[in-house]
Amino acid sequence: MTQGEQNPTPEDLQPTPEAAANAQTGAQPESSEAVGAEAVLNAQLAEAQARLAEMHDAFLRAKAEGDNVRRRAQEDIAKAHKFAVESFAEALLPVKDSLEMALKIDTPSVESLKEGVDMTLKQLITAFEKNRLVEVNPQQGEKLDPMKHQAISMVPAEQEANTVVSVLQKGYMIADRLLRPALVTVSQA
Repeated sequence: MTQGEQNPTPEDLQPTPEAAANAQTGAQPESSEAVGAEAVLNAQLAEAQARLAEMHDAFLRAKAEGDNVRRRAQEDIAKAHKFAVESFAEALLPVKDSLEMALKIDTPSVESLKEGVDMTLKQLITAFEKNRLVEVNPQQGEKLDPMKHQAISMVPAEQEANTVVSVLQKGYMIADRLLRPALVTVSQA
């Protein structure tokens, strides 16, 4: 050793804490730019993971809501099928009551029977209207409509061919759907 040099003390020979950590992991000392970039990436990763968790939660909630809506719709359809005739049955009850009262009369007159039947028919017509049961009653001379009429026979007549001559039985539609066609005779060509 030369005169200007001093002997190193034991503290001088000990590594710094950063050097000791790098030596244990085998890593090279990092620059401040690398540390900053890693921090930015970690922040972006944390933000992306938080958004993923939020979107996953929103997806699960939307899926559950969709399942609930589907279940409620199926229950509503089942109830509609089960109670579909309830309204019609309620409308027909007064008709039945009127017929039963007519049968209780011991010695009805022809006039009272006719009056009772007329009132009962009005109740039945009201029940039909309330439940959208519409009569199909074509007029004489009306063109045959195969979607609403059923021709039973063809007869010679003084009118245009394939027009209604007479109605043998009225037809009925319910909510724009044919329930029973009107039975008619039509004119020959």
